[in-house]
Amino acid sequence: QVQLVESGGGLVQPGGSLRLSCAASGIIFRLYTMGWYRQAAGKQRELVATITIGDSTKYAESVKGRFTISRDNAKNTVFLQMNSLESEDTAHYYCHADPVFQNPSRYPEVWGLGTLVTVSS
Repeated sequence: QVQLVESGGGLVQPGGSLRLSCAASGIIFRLYTMGWYRQAAGKQRELVATITIGDSTKYAESVKGRFTISRDNAKNTVFLQMNSLESEDTAHYYCHADPVFQNPSRYPEVWGLGTLVTVSS
């Protein structure tokens, strides 16, 4: 079964930290660029961070310096370490797998169902 399952979301105080995990199954993980997106209430879904098959990373300006994306190919898992969390970080966070090869039947694009992060005191 092809799926991404996020975990690690929850309630955290401003200034606190949280680590999200995304476990992939049914895909050749090492051939995918992995990403984290988020969607706050009433807003568009936005890119938070991506990590390529070569471990190159990119971040949204709003999270740069606070968030770190990483991957463990042996465990088919991508992580998002979130530090110095702010109320503005409150959102549903979604994991995304973007294949290097453009062959949907063999290398499908995959989205997780999301995990909720709430930053509040």
